Amino acid sequence: MHLSRERWTHIRKKYPEIEDSEMLRETIVKHDKITQVHADQTIHYFWRYCKNRLSEDKFLLVVVKYLNGEGYILSAYYEDKIK
Repeated sequence: MHLSRERWTHIRKKYPEIEDSEMLRETIVKHDKITQVHADQTIHYFWRYCKNRLSEDKFLLVVVKYLNGEGYILSAYYEDKIK
């Protein structure tokens, strides 16, 4: 799974509560659910429940786009429920 420096900078700037890029990779490998709610069928949403978070937003969402068999992390943030 590829996480570009530009995407990691975007994630950290917009969602500072995400402190570790390894969390994103772990979510992709050990996800609770994968959804495809986007019109673009190459985009997958990987969800993982994080019970120890103090916030109500306990589901880590990692957005991945697949091109030519390779996955690229676009964004990641916490949500209160799987959508």
